[in-house]
Amino acid sequence: MPVYKAPLDNIRFVLHDVLGAEQLSTLPGFGDATRDLIDQITEEGAKMCEEVLFPINQSGDKEGCQFAQGEVTTPSGFKDAYAAFTAGGWCGVSSDPAYGGMGLPHLVNTVMQEMICSANMSFGMYPGLSQGAYDAISQHGTDEQKQTYLPKLITGEWSGTMCLTEPHCGTDLGLIRTKAVPKGDGSYAISGTKIFISAGEHDLTENIIHLVLAKLPDAPDGVKGISLFVVPKFMPADMSRNAAMCGSIEHKMGIKASATCVMNFDQATGWLVGQPHKGLKAMFTMMNAARLGVAMQGLGIAEVAYQNGLAYAKDRLQMRALDGTKYPDKPADPIIVHPDVRRMLLVSKSKIEAARALSFWVGMNLDISLHHPDEEDRQSADDLVALLTPIVKSYQTDMGFEIASMAMQIHGGHGYIWEYGVEQYARDARIAMIYEGTNGIQALDLVGRKMSAHMGRYLRRFFHPVSEFIETHQSDPAMQEFIFPMTKAFAKLQQATALIAQKGLKDPTEAGAASVDYLQQFALVALAFMWCRMVKVAQDCLQAGSGDAAFYESKIKTARFFMERVLPEADARFKMIQAGAKSMMDVKEREF
Repeated sequence: MPVYKAPLDNIRFVLHDVLGAEQLSTLPGFGDATRDLIDQITEEGAKMCEEVLFPINQSGDKEGCQFAQGEVTTPSGFKDAYAAFTAGGWCGVSSDPAYGGMGLPHLVNTVMQEMICSANMSFGMYPGLSQGAYDAISQHGTDEQKQTYLPKLITGEWSGTMCLTEPHCGTDLGLIRTKAVPKGDGSYAISGTKIFISAGEHDLTENIIHLVLAKLPDAPDGVKGISLFVVPKFMPADMSRNAAMCGSIEHKMGIKASATCVMNFDQATGWLVGQPHKGLKAMFTMMNAARLGVAMQGLGIAEVAYQNGLAYAKDRLQMRALDGTKYPDKPADPIIVHPDVRRMLLVSKSKIEAARALSFWVGMNLDISLHHPDEEDRQSADDLVALLTPIVKSYQTDMGFEIASMAMQIHGGHGYIWEYGVEQYARDARIAMIYEGTNGIQALDLVGRKMSAHMGRYLRRFFHPVSEFIETHQSDPAMQEFIFPMTKAFAKLQQATALIAQKGLKDPTEAGAASVDYLQQFALVALAFMWCRMVKVAQDCLQAGSGDAAFYESKIKTARFFMERVLPEADARFKMIQAGAKSMMDVKEREF
């Protein structure tokens, strides 16, 4: 049977010791977000995830969602779990108190997302999609729309969806065919088919609020002609049925307890959100929130897969250690004594702990971008979030699948067996590399939009703090074994940035060919930066004699492994970037 325990010690370390999350309490609206309250909320959330969501993860995978006559039934236990989830107020952790939310920082919600995804990724899809709908309406809706929809989304009585993709149209949303025709009363008749709609139909809530991309009759071609509409399953005024129907659900490799629907809109009544033909901006509000949420899915799956790999490695007895027997009282040593098992565990541990710090840093900056009283500070934080969003989405979802695969490998033959649970993590994790923009699209976003934006302003939001950290700590003897490899990797990242910018101006294919390697290189440098920050805190705590010495020593040892055994991949990525596009593009289609 699989196991999961929320990593609260590691979460608190990042929140308080590394990031100083309590400083958010100085921002307008966050006065109550003290360290004690953040810890209390996090601990209660951990109980919800461990005791309510995790026990129905495997059974939900086995049973899956059922579809009949346009209705979807979620697996046994999901309705009760959702009722407990909403009763605890977990749908509104970071939502506006004016509409019934807790009003806590987004960072707290980021922590919750990790734990929810570790415990039950399929379940997390339902409130996760509602968060995207909440964000779009709260930022772009009318006052009437906010009053109508936000309180119900916050309580969880109603849920939300994002209806973007169509059978012929995925990433290139300018090709959408769904139409919106004015009805003369301020509403629109929405007609079209959307596919891959997560939580498009289910039995957890009394209403489902669809956010639908469509084109008005006078819409210009391409993405400049996209508008966004709110289309409820049941009309809010009288709860009469709207013409928004589920045609079928997909039979999937993973996340089987999350209903992935084909949605048919047959002149369904909807209302415009934002301005006509300006739906792209509202769409990106949903997409960016969703991409950060998917990044946490990668981290959450990685954490629970690692925990299960570690538990098995400590328990499974096979052979003796290469340098002599370690457990003479047992018929064989546990497999954690073997170098390759330790390699897989340490790769997992070192990536997870740095990725958690990076994710929480992004979450904290999201709060600053929305609530800081100084406009310059808001802009700086917003730039950093924009830059790092494609990086954390892509890298952490790759990481989630990689670590789930390694957990299977650690389990040996048992890893391939459903009862042990880890093969489900690999199946669940795989989708996160695809939806909300494939990881290849994230890389193109990084090099095509973020790298060149505002004359490199986004890049400077990351490069400057890294440079300042290096300058401040490079003369510290205790930090040099960590600072030196990070500095070398950072210098090569800057070289790669200049090289791609130079080549990309002449030939965009060069930038595209380098994009995935550049994103991976960037992510590794970002993780190295997080490790250097964590090491400095750990060293200071050890020197002061505060806290758990073994905990801090483990941090330093894990950082050392990362610098020696994981970060060198950044050098290989740099060499791939230097190779250019020629060998990739010279192969004719008929030669594949």
